[in-house]
Amino acid sequence: MLDKVVIANRGEIALRILRACREMGIKTVAVHSEADRNLKHVLLADESVCIGPAASAESYLNIPVLIAAAEVTDAVAIHPGYGFLAENADFAERVENSGYVFIGPRAESIRTMGDKVAAIRAMKAAGVPCVPGSDGPLGDDDDTNLRLARDIGYPIIIKAAAGGGGRGMRVVHSEAGLRNAIALTRSEAQAAFGDSTVYMEKFLETPRHIEFQVLADGEGSAIHLGERDCSMQRRHQKVSEEAPAPGIGEQQRTAMGERCAEACRRMNYRGAGTFEFLYQEGEFYFIEMNTRVQVEHPVTEMVTGVDIIKEQLRIAAGEGLSYAQEDICWRGHAIECRINAEDPKTFMPSPGTITQYHAPGGPGIRVDTHIYNGYAVPPHYDSMIAKLIAYGDERGSALARMRGALSEIVIDGIRTNIALHQDICNDAAFIAGGTDIHYLEKKLGL
Repeated sequence: MLDKVVIANRGEIALRILRACREMGIKTVAVHSEADRNLKHVLLADESVCIGPAASAESYLNIPVLIAAAEVTDAVAIHPGYGFLAENADFAERVENSGYVFIGPRAESIRTMGDKVAAIRAMKAAGVPCVPGSDGPLGDDDDTNLRLARDIGYPIIIKAAAGGGGRGMRVVHSEAGLRNAIALTRSEAQAAFGDSTVYMEKFLETPRHIEFQVLADGEGSAIHLGERDCSMQRRHQKVSEEAPAPGIGEQQRTAMGERCAEACRRMNYRGAGTFEFLYQEGEFYFIEMNTRVQVEHPVTEMVTGVDIIKEQLRIAAGEGLSYAQEDICWRGHAIECRINAEDPKTFMPSPGTITQYHAPGGPGIRVDTHIYNGYAVPPHYDSMIAKLIAYGDERGSALARMRGALSEIVIDGIRTNIALHQDICNDAAFIAGGTDIHYLEKKLGL
């Protein structure tokens, strides 16, 4: 097993990784910016290293400094968590070329799946269904692009090949707006990702967002842990998630999950990963693969009993998978609410000092968070401060427990989106299950 791990992240995921390492007897090194010296995982780690100022570019995105932190502490591996450098192929490559273990996929897998055009080609080769589209980057010939759009059928969506996080995409409803949409998306893609490559897909108007969790050992063995429904979104950002997805039967789960696992075997994928699909009228359409642990991984852990972070660590240590596919079974239902430090109506970030914090409890309640009384939420990073997870024997029970937990949780001194989650959990359509990805924005009048 790995002797000492650098946790190259912050917040709740850093604390989550630290806890898994502790259970496995692995020593930890917490790296932190000057603004994060009082983070909970920094206070609990075996060692800590300050890696720079508050600005991410000078700290959590500074590759040489992160590798130097491993060197000065005699660590053997680096866990990137999610966000920051977790899906940066250059970082993975430089970590391993420096003699350390990158707790994640190989650089070539990250590069392939990070390029949406290349990812779609790889999935088609593996038999994974994809959204009808251009099957490659768009050229500069307007007539060819217009013909492609006509063949696919409007509405279509223009996407940046290097995009992610809901950025670098534009919906087009008619030929009149196509040329301008391609030009604008290219410009935005170049500015945001340093790559102006764009491609075209059919825009599905009422899809759900369903994703499949996979684990693979990098040696040709892979399993899936079932699906999550992440359709409750605002501006392409997930607000809450659940597992299993309402209305997805065992036969569909098995068929799609096995296709995802087979795709991992074909590319000798290593570590945890998530295949994301749009789901409409009973059909799945691949959109992208995330080559890291997901924010919403706890709901899968709750219904399968598999500790995904521990599996990442075991795979990175060369121990392979702890489970065969036949070992995986799904029991009950889990729902996760992302608690953000933001105004529940304007969604503007709300940094500041937490004057009082009380965590909810009771059967089936889990809280993943790094906050505590007196903790100062900094203005420099993502606004998510906690993940509230409720588990029940069935969806109704999980939902009832979530309502109770949302009424119990106290976070004073800053604004949060707890009221939004209470509204969602009392919404008739959400209670019924199966809302599409546009439902929340329509409900909020956005």
